[in-house]
Amino acid sequence: MTNQDADQQILVGIDPNDPSVPMLTWAADEAERRGLPLRLLLAVPPVHDTQQRESTPQHISRREQGGEALAAARDTVLRHTPRARVSTELLDGQPAVALCRRTVGPIRMIVVGSRGLSRAAEILSARSVAVPLSAQAHCPVVVVKSPEHTARHPARLVVGVDGSASSREAAKFAFEEADARHASVHAVWVWPRPLIEFGGGEAGLEERTRRLGEVVAECSTGHPGVSLTQEVRRGHPVEELARAASDALAVVVGRRGFGGYTGMRLGSVVHGLLHRAECPVITVPGEPSQARGRG
Repeated sequence: MTNQDADQQILVGIDPNDPSVPMLTWAADEAERRGLPLRLLLAVPPVHDTQQRESTPQHISRREQGGEALAAARDTVLRHTPRARVSTELLDGQPAVALCRRTVGPIRMIVVGSRGLSRAAEILSARSVAVPLSAQAHCPVVVVKSPEHTARHPARLVVGVDGSASSREAAKFAFEEADARHASVHAVWVWPRPLIEFGGGEAGLEERTRRLGEVVAECSTGHPGVSLTQEVRRGHPVEELARAASDALAVVVGRRGFGGYTGMRLGSVVHGLLHRAECPVITVPGEPSQARGRG
């Protein structure tokens, strides 16, 4: 652990209605690798639409249940990693909003589970956490749906690159993670197929291959022990990245690449991967994060 890591911590968002053991063990393993403390967070939504802290019997009961869920989650972490440094915090407010507020400061990442909501529910439901948190958190967000794929040797992380500033940050983060895990990085640039092909395919492929090489060469600096493979694929970005990451430890993407829609805080590729990818999805903000100690 470096001096920059000394004040960092890993946050974990707990859902009292859907406790996720894979998410807790993922976070515990990451904390152990980095020698960082875990802080388990649970947000209790208001019973009524109010800006004041509620003292109704129903809200008090929800807080008691939340405290019990936090204690159970802490026990799960300690059974998996007995020497983990674990603290808990009960928050008031809508979960996505309350968790997002806690991501300001020396936070390495926040880890949450996936409730498997439909795309419409992820956008409209107050229960939605993964999508709004991935769109607005001030640090990288890890969404864990199922345990990591550890059968592949050597292990690898897949990172999506499209030349945007956001994808460059994702590539940097992927190399940091791979270094800590003794894993390799597989960088993928997905080139969508146009409705009508006008030629120039070879030149376009060469250009994207060159740009991909420049990005990963820049981001790999400082990680000489990390093995790298790279490729340019034709097709739909979500489908191709999910396919490339089918046996990966995680797929890492920038919050918004060039494939997003104007006005969206979360790129369409990220939104699709949160539903399509079977491995953990790590979304990295487009600017260097204060939480990761980079100026």
